Amino acid sequence: MSAHAEETKALSKELTNEQKQKLRLIALAPHIVESLYEIGAGEQIIGTSEHADFPAAAKDILRVGNYASLQIEKILQLKPDIILAWQTGNPMSDIARLEKYNFKVIYSKPVRLEDVATELTMLGELTGRQLQAKKAGDKYLSRLNNLRDQYAGQSSISLFYELWSRPLRTVAGQAWPQQQIELCGAENPFKNAQDDYPSIGLEQVVANMPQAIIQPSQHGSENPDSINWRQWQSIPAAKHDFIFSLNADKVHRMTSRMLDEVQVMCEQIDKARQFYIKVKN
Repeated sequence: MSAHAEETKALSKELTNEQKQKLRLIALAPHIVESLYEIGAGEQIIGTSEHADFPAAAKDILRVGNYASLQIEKILQLKPDIILAWQTGNPMSDIARLEKYNFKVIYSKPVRLEDVATELTMLGELTGRQLQAKKAGDKYLSRLNNLRDQYAGQSSISLFYELWSRPLRTVAGQAWPQQQIELCGAENPFKNAQDDYPSIGLEQVVANMPQAIIQPSQHGSENPDSINWRQWQSIPAAKHDFIFSLNADKVHRMTSRMLDEVQVMCEQIDKARQFYIKVKN
């Protein structure tokens, strides 16, 4: 059992479900907010961070900070019962200060795609909504496994993932998008980089000749800062117009809704895959 699961379980023993459904929460990441709403606990959130914008009701929650800093005084005034923090997405120095004020801090720590269901279970236990959380988690895992089964054993296709353009950055290792790429049956030429989100040079991408390129952007609209890969017609992805856009707000968040965009990613990759199979044959 993970440390945050143990903390949640210990807290749950002290409170009834009715009491847990009245806890005042500060949720310091968009994915935490989204998952709380999914299990029916959205109204318990009294403060959140910037960019928590789904569902629409989340836009009305008081902002108490962002990825760089938290408004400690404002949080003190709100007197939350629990602070839900994102271990890799919040300023840990500010979280440490809050812990010194004896706030109860529970961390969100999704690492694998399957952890979305684990997080839902944890939040359901925390807020007294175990049944809703189990239903949501089971639905998520079923859909995830179906996607994995659908694209398992497919012929590989090389893919470049443009996480950021200035400076040019991609994904590797255990990065969240890297796991999605593998689920869809694609091969990332930079997957063995030392950093999960490495910076690379344009010439490295051109030299690897990717067959498809993904450029995620906010709300799925075209990003004017994205690199115009079509100017390098020697790259198969550019030559055959397999340059795809994804909604970063969905694909980069550790929530059930992520799978909507992962499915789109897999379908786009498979479209390119079938083209190259046909050309080869």
